[in-house]
Amino acid sequence: MIQHKVDFNQLKWESPLPGVRHKFLAQNHVKLRLVEYTPDMPLHWCQKGHYGYLLEGKMEVEYTFEKIIYQAGDGIFIPDGEQYQHRARVLTSKVLVFFMENA
Repeated sequence: MIQHKVDFNQLKWESPLPGVRHKFLAQNHVKLRLVEYTPDMPLHWCQKGHYGYLLEGKMEVEYTFEKIIYQAGDGIFIPDGEQYQHRARVLTSKVLVFFMENA
């Protein structure tokens, strides 16, 4: 059954990596995900696309061709693929981002 409302307060946090925790709902090939990053997150290259909105904090995302600083109020648009590989570094005590991704 499709949920038309996502109550993130009712979802449990999961921690896929040190310094990262998230809660999400995936349905109909789309994942809505709330992610919290801390400086404990290890630097790692990622080729998965991310589309979202930074709610709190400040982070630097390094691409093979540039580095961009994102802060609260910024949108994030990173396509899938090797040419858009990226890695993030948290610049504040935590960063909170809402993502809408392919499930």
